[in-house]
Amino acid sequence: MPLTVADDLNGLFDLERIDADLFRGINEKTAPARPALFGGQVAGQALRAAALTVPEGRMPHSLHGYFLRPGRWQHPVILKVDRDRDGKSFSARHVSAVQEGQVIFSALASFHEEETGPEFAPPLPDGADPDEMPDVQPLLSMFAPAFNVRPYPPVRPYGPDEYPLPARLWAKSTAPLPDDPVLHACALTYLSDIGSGFSDGQLAEFPRGGPSLDHAIWFHHFGRADDWILLWMWPIKVVGARGLYAGTAHDRAGRLLAVFNQETIFGRARPQVNRADG
Repeated sequence: MPLTVADDLNGLFDLERIDADLFRGINEKTAPARPALFGGQVAGQALRAAALTVPEGRMPHSLHGYFLRPGRWQHPVILKVDRDRDGKSFSARHVSAVQEGQVIFSALASFHEEETGPEFAPPLPDGADPDEMPDVQPLLSMFAPAFNVRPYPPVRPYGPDEYPLPARLWAKSTAPLPDDPVLHACALTYLSDIGSGFSDGQLAEFPRGGPSLDHAIWFHHFGRADDWILLWMWPIKVVGARGLYAGTAHDRAGRLLAVFNQETIFGRARPQVNRADG
C-alpha cells in the first residue's frame, strides 16, 4: 500500500481521530528526502491533536516540547493526548508523538479563553518588503515545502559545508487556509522551527546550529499563515555544547504574533540529506 502524504498544511493538520484522545497524522511529501521528520511538522501536529480535546473557544496559549528521537518518514505519527486539567479559563494537555512504540516528541500545551487587559509589545524589527525579496533557496523548499520562504542574507556568508538555513525570513503558506485560528497557530508552530538564531553567523566561533533539543512557543495574536509572516531570530547563550536562541513572529501590520525559544546541541554533525527516496 502506498504511503499517504500531505501536499500542504491543510492535509498535514487534518488528523485522523482513532479514539477520543488518540490521533494519526501523515507526513509531508518531501519527508523521504530528509534525514528525519521535520520537527516543526511533529510539533504542529501535537498542538493540533491537543486542541481537538479542549472545550470550544479556548485558543492555543503555549507549547513546550522536547525532541526525544528522530522521526521516520516511513511511519505515520501517532499522537496520544492526556487531559491534564480543564480550569475556569485554561486547559492543559500532555501530548506524546509516537512511532513504532517509541515517543519521538513530548509536549505540554496550554489553551486559554480570551480575556481583555492592557497590552505592550516591542516595535517591529526593521524588515524589507517580502514582495521585493528573492524566492526561496532550493534547500529550504525541500525542508519547508508547505511555505513560500524569502530569507534575508546572513551576516556572514555560508561556507560550502554549512546548511543555508536563515535566522531572518518572511514566509507564507503555499496553499490558502480556512478561517481556523487553531490551524494557523499550528502552522506558526511548524514555521517557528524552520531556521536558527545561530544561522546568521555573527558568532563565528560557533556552529550555525545543530539538532534540536527542545522548543517553546507562546501565542499572543491570531495571524494568518497564508499571508506573509516575519520570523526574526537571534542567539541568547551557548554553554555545555548547547545553544539557546530566541525568536519573534510578526504579521505584515507589525503585530507580535508569537515568541519562541529553541535549544540545539552543538558538536554533532548533521546527518546528510537524502537526495532520493529510499
